[in-house]
Amino acid sequence: MIAISSIINIAVRSLIANAMRSFLAILGIIIGVGAVVTMIAIGQGASEKISAQISSIGSNLILILPGATTQGGIRMGAGTQQTLTMADAEAIAKECSHVSRVAPVISGTAQVVFGNQNWSTAVLGTTSEMAAVREWEIVSGRFITEQDVRSGTKVAVIGQTVSEKLFGDLEPIGKLIRIKKIPFEVVGVLDKKGQSLTGQDQDDIIYVPITTAQRTLFGNILPGRVRLIYAKAQSLESIPLATEEIKALLRQRHRIGQAQEDDFTVMDLTQMLKTAEESTRTMSILLGAIASVSLVVGGIGIMNIMLVSVTERTREIGIRMAVGAKPKDIRMQFLIESVFLTMIGGVFGLLSGIAGSLIVSDLMKWPVSISPFSALIAFSFSAFVGIFFGFYPAYKASMLNPIDALRYE
Repeated sequence: MIAISSIINIAVRSLIANAMRSFLAILGIIIGVGAVVTMIAIGQGASEKISAQISSIGSNLILILPGATTQGGIRMGAGTQQTLTMADAEAIAKECSHVSRVAPVISGTAQVVFGNQNWSTAVLGTTSEMAAVREWEIVSGRFITEQDVRSGTKVAVIGQTVSEKLFGDLEPIGKLIRIKKIPFEVVGVLDKKGQSLTGQDQDDIIYVPITTAQRTLFGNILPGRVRLIYAKAQSLESIPLATEEIKALLRQRHRIGQAQEDDFTVMDLTQMLKTAEESTRTMSILLGAIASVSLVVGGIGIMNIMLVSVTERTREIGIRMAVGAKPKDIRMQFLIESVFLTMIGGVFGLLSGIAGSLIVSDLMKWPVSISPFSALIAFSFSAFVGIFFGFYPAYKASMLNPIDALRYE
């Protein structure tokens, strides 16, 4: 048997001697591997983005919205009717055993001024529980306390975007800002949250005590009413039980009959976003599978080129057999050529996939994630394609009769 190093040397020289044909043969593999790497990178980037958004809203989160209303025969969406109260929030906190924390919210948009800087942003009145419910860290200062809520003090906790727009490089803690021309002392700055799933900037926000917001910012037209209620279930598994508890309690408190519809809506945000994450993962796998088809097409191209090569080199095969080469040596030589072609195609395909992913990310502002695992999968699959589609031409070459091969014109 000829030494494997000699077989590899012969295979490489053969590929170099037919450089253009070798390049055309691996073109399909380059496109296939590049497409697989790009599709997986886009899918993983989307999945990681959704995971970050899930963690940014807080875990085990339940959103309770007021009910819908109908005006002039037109049915409005959830939240258009003021049916939730502070008392509802307190009852949920006391009576729902699967709920660990509750934070009611009233909200509006206001012009905020500091010095000669001004910024229009969302102002939310809430309680001290909000930071724990949303799992929002404080980077400096403190959050709203129960004492702030009881006393209705004019203090504010601001998000990163508000801090940047109003204060720039200044330290906001202790500074006075004016919300609707009413002075508030900044007592805390929130950590960065980023964008929500709908693209909303979660850092463009100001929290104030809910009592202060009711009395001084948003009027007292509907005393005790709240815009929505955040509830945090004790665990991921207890979310369905907590949801049922909340629904039963609110139906009882709002005296809703058996045949009547709820005048509120309970939404499980964590499950909604996890469903979105699962959908994105499925789409990523689907895109990767579609891109893999191009690898199979590239493999067929490799087999076609190798079959042509066997035909063209029939006399060469006959001469090698005549000087002592065994059928398995011939088979090994052509198989190595095929694997070399696909491996080289895999390397260039990997580089083109990385470049394609970065271009997509730059042009479409879409996050991509290029993991070593996806690159390894694409590269390994290209090697498998080389072995699978190169075996038949190699087998055909090894089965040639030496005498017939030498007579071949």
